Amino acid sequence: MTNVEAPHEAIELVPDSRPHRVTAPVSTPPSNGPLMAAAAAAVLSACGGGGGSEGSTSTPVVVDFATAGYAYANPVSDADAARFLQQAQFSSTVEDIAAVRSKGYVTWLATEFSQPLGPTGWDWLEARGYGVADSNSYFFNMYPADFMVWNQLLSGSDPVRRRMALALSEFFVASMSSAEFTWRSHAYASWWDTLTRNAFGNYRQLLEDVTLHPAMGWFLNTKGNQKENNSGRVPDENYAREVMQLFTIGLVQLNLDGTPRLSGGRPIDSYGQSDVSNLARVFTGYDFDTSDGVRIPVDTYTIESRAFARKPMSFNASRHSNLAATFLGTTIPANTPGRTALTTALDTLFNHPNVGPFFARQMIQRLVTSNPSPAYVAHVAGAFNDNGKGVRGDLKAVWAAILLHDEARDPRSPASTTFGKLREPMVRFVQWARTFGAQSAAGSWKIFELNNSSSQLGQSPLRAPSVFNFFRPGYVPPGTSLSDSGATAPEFQLVNETTVGGYLNFMQGVIERGINCPNPAVPQAAWDNYAYDVKATYARELALVTDANALINHLSLVLCAGQLSSESRGYMLTALNATNVTSASSPDVKLRRVYAAVLMVMACPEYLIQK
Repeated sequence: MTNVEAPHEAIELVPDSRPHRVTAPVSTPPSNGPLMAAAAAAVLSACGGGGGSEGSTSTPVVVDFATAGYAYANPVSDADAARFLQQAQFSSTVEDIAAVRSKGYVTWLATEFSQPLGPTGWDWLEARGYGVADSNSYFFNMYPADFMVWNQLLSGSDPVRRRMALALSEFFVASMSSAEFTWRSHAYASWWDTLTRNAFGNYRQLLEDVTLHPAMGWFLNTKGNQKENNSGRVPDENYAREVMQLFTIGLVQLNLDGTPRLSGGRPIDSYGQSDVSNLARVFTGYDFDTSDGVRIPVDTYTIESRAFARKPMSFNASRHSNLAATFLGTTIPANTPGRTALTTALDTLFNHPNVGPFFARQMIQRLVTSNPSPAYVAHVAGAFNDNGKGVRGDLKAVWAAILLHDEARDPRSPASTTFGKLREPMVRFVQWARTFGAQSAAGSWKIFELNNSSSQLGQSPLRAPSVFNFFRPGYVPPGTSLSDSGATAPEFQLVNETTVGGYLNFMQGVIERGINCPNPAVPQAAWDNYAYDVKATYARELALVTDANALINHLSLVLCAGQLSSESRGYMLTALNATNVTSASSPDVKLRRVYAAVLMVMACPEYLIQK
């Protein structure tokens, strides 16, 4: 392993009193920009109604977070704090807003980085009884993993870590929708645990853990991959291709600021077919580690112990290619031991200059804005390359650079028509649950996949339709003002009349009744016995219910960081005040006002576009 000394060393995020670095101010055109207009158009429709120059270079950005000053180290308003929280985690409760205002961005983030890892997905499955091998066949079903990951996202005690893990799951994609092996739910619980465990660690360790994980081995065919033979068999190239294209370097060579390097006016490829074919030899000889030999009886047959589902894949030298492998300017000599070859290959990928900007841009897109400036990308890529202490790949440094950069924190950014992103449907759902105190009364969290686009979210964690995630990072909605400007809007690849209508209908039911879950709490529940188990409390909202203006102000803050327009606010108040609600009103009348207010805010453009 190269250049990753002390990968888990804590980063001190402490502002100092030295002059702050201030970037060029963010432009402040009217707020009804392309993203907001597209969101509004999508809602109305459902209701019926950067290139780099040739030879360009960038100066490396080395950020020492122990001494760096920040132009916006502290929020100046509750709205600023809420906006930060909605980027850093899933929600911005009143209590969280107060904590950020008290501590400032840097200290609050440092505190979250120091939080211990919460309960694991694997342990949750075990505690709920899904590790039992019997006629219920949990070992050959995927739904327990859906329950597990929703529990992790909706109720975890370390939301920043889990927000970053979700972002990582959309970069290192291993979808459980195609899994067809024993103990698949446990394997994906372990996969999720791998992402959460490494979320504040080092990218190099994460890359290795991802590569050897049984879930990834199944998904991209590393499991059972064999060396070439005389009959014409060649190593499977699936993982070799995707680990370069999607997990490390991308398709074209990049400058530090994420713009493509050009030759003759055209982008330069970052790798070719020869690189893929040679690298594929490194990923031969791996398979599930069932070396414990334990077989568990189930009715009239036996199955493997679930232990393999969280072990790195084992290596079998007899199935590994001994040919030399030359790729990306590196040659692994013939007959190099397999484990040594793997280390060299992953080190080569990890140290490629593309990794910083390639990873940085996509993580900025997941957390902050779809179209970060080259300077923003360069800043984050520089933090990836060197955390200020000589360590490459420190993910805490990357998250801090993303969240504390002036472009993210400038209070003027929400007014820019080029800033922001569409909130992913699954993130909206998690935000609803965390904002309004949703809990599973039975502790079972039996929420299935929510991928159905006509009646649910059209998106579900760890359920991407392919290795390319739910959307492409460079997606541009055709025939829109976004396409006219050349701006990217990845999440809009999920948007059409069906998905927008499905989201609104789904959330209307969820807001009012909660999630319809199988009962009782034990795994052996009869599938025809359902009840609304996961429900929100709306305690703070009910305290404001008699004052429609106060209620909308509160929801604007906790859901869309105080960004409701006066026009939207006016429509909502008119609708709410059509029914008089007083302290003497029935509980049902009060709840219906809260339900209506929450739904209207979660359907409006100022909410759908996160700024």
